[in-house]
Amino acid sequence: MLKLHSLLAASVAALALSLPARAADPDLLVLDWAGFEVEGLYQAYKDKNGDGPTYTFFGSDDEAFQKVASGFKSDVTHPCSQMVSKYREAGLIEPWDISKIPEFANIDPKFLNSPVFQDDGGVWYIPTDWGVTAVAYNTDEVPVEDVASLQVFADPKYEGRVSLPNSSDDVWALAYLATGVTDWTNISDEQFTAAADWLRKVHPNVRAYWNDPAEMAQIMASGEVLIAWSWNDGVAYLKADNYPVGFQREAKEGSSTWFCGYVNMKDGPGNEEKAYDFINSWLRPDAAPALIENIGYGLSNTPAMAAMDPAVVADAGLGAINAPILPQVPNDNALRERQLAEFEKIKAGF
Repeated sequence: MLKLHSLLAASVAALALSLPARAADPDLLVLDWAGFEVEGLYQAYKDKNGDGPTYTFFGSDDEAFQKVASGFKSDVTHPCSQMVSKYREAGLIEPWDISKIPEFANIDPKFLNSPVFQDDGGVWYIPTDWGVTAVAYNTDEVPVEDVASLQVFADPKYEGRVSLPNSSDDVWALAYLATGVTDWTNISDEQFTAAADWLRKVHPNVRAYWNDPAEMAQIMASGEVLIAWSWNDGVAYLKADNYPVGFQREAKEGSSTWFCGYVNMKDGPGNEEKAYDFINSWLRPDAAPALIENIGYGLSNTPAMAAMDPAVVADAGLGAINAPILPQVPNDNALRERQLAEFEKIKAGF
């Protein structure tokens, strides 16, 4: 069971999704995932400017995009890779000046290998963090052989004891993997239908679709849920409180990987130079331990990650695996919209 302080922290994190974190530097407004207000990530920014930035939080990529597309003004926003094209197409962002970002040269090139992120118009995206989505489970009550396959989510044995993210991308990554697909950049109608049918099969087992990792950790700690499709940070929160949690990345069908980063919002209300202070604080090597130790994610800075203790990296669920992987890379926006609409139907029982 989670300690009282962690339960309170989880409740506060859930509430914070709709509120600024606190009164901080008014010259930089960051629209971010709940849980990323880790002081070690913005420490250099705070040292230079006297306080951390002001945060407003979201729980899903689609929620964040709808917020800024509806007129909300932030200075920087933290989408994952598959969303960047939507920001570009909507005219919401402008290129970064990489001459002001010294550690840009140390970003792992695989995170920038797309014309969506950089082209003749400039660099539109600064990848900062990466992680995985895999099976979190209660090691006291769920035999390891049960989570050797993603079909555990559809097992009647676990009716009402399963949780999935309220995130279309992660749910469809799971469904594609479970139906034998590891590349979502070229999905046929037959593959889409098979994945949708599988999600409908799983839906009766779902106790809750979690909105943020703190909520996922809370419902697992309560005993309501035994198995979840989880990001690293939900597992990190449970481990910190000695909850018996395993993180199965080597189910026979595989697991998913993803990466996120920051876009420079056009006509942001704050100080443009402070946006660069923020990014430079994030990319400095000292941010890697803060990121992994607090929320279990990897930093895009290659030398920084190479300097980390391999045991710490592996414990966070970031090590190499011997199983298929579906990378959540940019895919077709029309497919994403189709997936989102179908997911809403499935959640509603249709």
